[in-house]
Amino acid sequence: MKGIVTIVFLWLLAWAAACGQPRAEAGGDATAMGQGTIEETLRAHTDRLMAIPGVVGTAQGLCEGKPCIKVFVTKKRPALLRQIPATLHGYPIAVEESGEFRAF
Repeated sequence: MKGIVTIVFLWLLAWAAACGQPRAEAGGDATAMGQGTIEETLRAHTDRLMAIPGVVGTAQGLCEGKPCIKVFVTKKRPALLRQIPATLHGYPIAVEESGEFRAF
């Protein structure tokens, strides 16, 4: 399962870069909020988020010019959205409907 999560995560990062989505740089204190960097927060919580039925990926991105965590779901449904927190360690979460991801 971790291999699939890693592939999805890397695919999302490549997709975000290809779409011109700016991302916070890894390893810098500029992304630090709350308890750790956004990268640490994402690593710590991706497995838990991916365990929610309907969640197909996570990534870091920018929301209104600030670092945020993006959670990709097959379809936005009220029951699913209630299971996803609004923030993690001070970073806002943006839920995006993406449909299913398929390996090429």
